[in-house]
Amino acid sequence: MDGGLRELAAPFVAPGPSGVAIRTRLKRLTAADEEVLRRVGAHLGALASGDLKARCHDGLGHDAKAWAVRKRELTPLSSARWAGAITKATHEQWALARRGALAHLQSLQAGVRMLRHRLALPLGQKGSKRAPGGYRSRREWHAKARRLRVLEDRLARERTAWQAGTVHVVRGGKRLARMRHQLPAARLTQAQWRARWEAARWFLRADGESGKRYGNETIHISPDGEVSLKLPVPLSNLANAPHGRYVLTGRIRFAHRGPEWADRVAVNRAIAYRIHHDTARGRWYVTASWQKPVSQTVPLAAALAGGVIGVDMNADHLAAWRLDVHGNPTGSPRRFCYDLSGTTQHRDAQLRHALTRLLNWARACNVRAIAVEDLDFTAEKTREKHGGRRRFRRLVSGLPTGRLRARLTSMADQTGIAVVAVDPAYTSKWGAQHWQKPLTSKNRKITRHDAASIAIGRRAQGYPLRRRTTPPRAHRSDVHGHRIVQAGGDAPGREGPRRLPGPRTRSVPPDAERTRATRTPTTVRDVRGEQEWVQNPLLLTD
Repeated sequence: MDGGLRELAAPFVAPGPSGVAIRTRLKRLTAADEEVLRRVGAHLGALASGDLKARCHDGLGHDAKAWAVRKRELTPLSSARWAGAITKATHEQWALARRGALAHLQSLQAGVRMLRHRLALPLGQKGSKRAPGGYRSRREWHAKARRLRVLEDRLARERTAWQAGTVHVVRGGKRLARMRHQLPAARLTQAQWRARWEAARWFLRADGESGKRYGNETIHISPDGEVSLKLPVPLSNLANAPHGRYVLTGRIRFAHRGPEWADRVAVNRAIAYRIHHDTARGRWYVTASWQKPVSQTVPLAAALAGGVIGVDMNADHLAAWRLDVHGNPTGSPRRFCYDLSGTTQHRDAQLRHALTRLLNWARACNVRAIAVEDLDFTAEKTREKHGGRRRFRRLVSGLPTGRLRARLTSMADQTGIAVVAVDPAYTSKWGAQHWQKPLTSKNRKITRHDAASIAIGRRAQGYPLRRRTTPPRAHRSDVHGHRIVQAGGDAPGREGPRRLPGPRTRSVPPDAERTRATRTPTTVRDVRGEQEWVQNPLLLTD
């Protein structure tokens, strides 16, 4: 593009979710039921810890043969299906740690590259929006030079570990492990922390298998809600049902997507289950999950046939505005506020509540498309690029871009609303430049975020973000046509007058006959007489 602007990516319809997960509570469990679940979870958790240690020891030299060896070693201590679930979970956890190590390595590389760039600039040199300038003082330059040496050493260690296939994994979570040294700040006693730590390291999950009874041979959940699980071989003496199984006393019922789950159970389709314990509340939960084919995305033109709602995501609210098929903002802007402080569960609940209100409003407006920005702040979160702008770094790091996009896509898939992702370049700047001032009135205050939502929606529709240039005031009358309407070229009456032609508008329909010559003027000077004036050629004399 001209003027040094980067090329914009084309908008696209985001694909739907590829899986489903629902959760419910295990109620009316007896003390014997809870004891069996604890013993089974602790036993399988110890096996999972040992298997993860063996997988990390193999590193890059791991192959299918080593995987089969590990599974055969676990089978006598549990069962064939429990061993398969443990080894698969181990492989997924190692792969996740591997991806995290790669992301950390790339972050260190970006930090070292930015430090070298800024240290090479003269002191006090101003930067631009694309790249920061030099450091402000010699003292700051010296501190950043020391930090560069630290990051270079750390980068060398991480690169060596990456090439060797070494990963760092903590079963139960690194955050919970570090919490052990800060119990007063976490408001936990040692016994409470120990209970959380042990519950987080239990293993009570089984993969589904199509064709088996109820879709899972290890953990059964019948259509009427009866839960039973296959006990490991060392704990088979605890069984209260045939074939080494234990049936729990309580029954369950899935309130969310219950009919969909029942349909899969009825035809014995694969369903994976996970049983986990919430030590803070003293409750047991079971989560059912299964894969689903990705729904075919509708064409972009079909999704935008009824207009679009542009959404601008911010740190504390979603700014949304409805646009018609011609890109005109209609109605008033809407804001859906949320609070991202507090625990992870609180933040997730706030996002779901805001997205629910957004989708309900879209359905009330009969709009089948929501346009959002395809944001990715991976390269913008580096401390070295925005070191002195702590508020900006906190703002960028707090934006839940990935989680909000995934939540919105998953929730919109059930309502039939398509999510259109657009390039986020210049939406806030151009929206404020071209739309904020014209739409602001005495009774309505338009913010920069509201204007950005219009820019996002117009970009999804393929329209330019710039408004049509307003003509001079003398050219805004109906004589020349109302030329600032943001309508398509094929729209009827696009350049037509705003009012019906007549004496008040001083305009005449183009197909009207000219009647001015036959009208009688109202002034005496121009009154036409019925006599015809004739001049004789000679003067009359006596």
